[in-house]
Amino acid sequence: MRESFRRLLAEKCAETDIRRVMASPGGHDADLWQAMANLGIVSLLVPEEFDGIGAGAVEMEEIMEEAGAALLAGPLLPSAFIAASLVSLSDDADAKARLLPAIASGQTIATVAFTGDTGTWSLTDISVTARPQGNVWVLEGEASFLLSANLADVLLVFARTPDGVGCFEVDPSKVQISPLVSWDPSLRMSKIALSETQAVRIAGVDSITFEQLIEIAVVALAGEQAGACRRIFDITVEYLKTRVQFGRPIGGFQAIKHMAADLLIEVESATSAARSAALALATDAPDKDVLISLAAFACADAFSQVAAASIQMHGGIAFTWEHPAHLYLRRARADAQLFGQSDAYRERFVAAMEKAA
Repeated sequence: MRESFRRLLAEKCAETDIRRVMASPGGHDADLWQAMANLGIVSLLVPEEFDGIGAGAVEMEEIMEEAGAALLAGPLLPSAFIAASLVSLSDDADAKARLLPAIASGQTIATVAFTGDTGTWSLTDISVTARPQGNVWVLEGEASFLLSANLADVLLVFARTPDGVGCFEVDPSKVQISPLVSWDPSLRMSKIALSETQAVRIAGVDSITFEQLIEIAVVALAGEQAGACRRIFDITVEYLKTRVQFGRPIGGFQAIKHMAADLLIEVESATSAARSAALALATDAPDKDVLISLAAFACADAFSQVAAASIQMHGGIAFTWEHPAHLYLRRARADAQLFGQSDAYRERFVAAMEKAA
């Protein structure tokens, strides 16, 4: 499947396609999305009984490496991986029967509202409240940094209730959706405002589910970062072999060799961290918290470092809009802010290490 996905992206997600989608109003290629659905990518994490493949974190991470390498834009992460996982983890048989087959086929796009304006993606940052009103629930408040909310057919919103944290299915047409500016034009994020908004509660979703989803999101994002990190490194190395200065390829100069060697260590480390975290998540390993926290900051930092260094190693041409190097730097900087920042995950890593000791 990974090889098939790579071929699909090479055909339909080349640089010209990326730029076309990036400039489009929705930031989404519907034809590519349907091709991904036909290939089974969109149904990867949906259980088999709901028309999915029933794969796990290891397969998700590998697919995200390919998506990251191609700078894929669109709702793969928020809908196929995060939203599908949320519904699958719930105890709501009705929601599973209604939503999962539609998500698996690509007909329904869903996204999850986790966090408020501070963007910590933690339980303390949930700023939406919910109260029962007759047979329905009513939501109030705001949520921010929703991925692909502009495309969503369903919003799954975490909110505070009288009995703790819950999650609610919301019709996007009933909320105010405002686009947010991102340094990466291919990454569409939004803020939503809810006022007396009626919603349906997803049974069996609580604070534990919230933390499980963050783990899934972090591992998927780490895969994207590792894949993109490797691709921009490969692009840079190819340039070093062909760019001639002072009568020889610039890759032959010792200073450039040392820089490239350091970057290769970052690339390999990021890949190892992402894959180890995925395996730990899939097997519920005892050191899962350590490895996921490590992947969260190691992959984000490696991608940012390699993308920035590639700009420098390309020289002036990489600063132009026409060169793809800046697209990877933009994705690296934007990804580094998703699902929690590196410093926060370093603290979690240290805490997890101390707990394990």
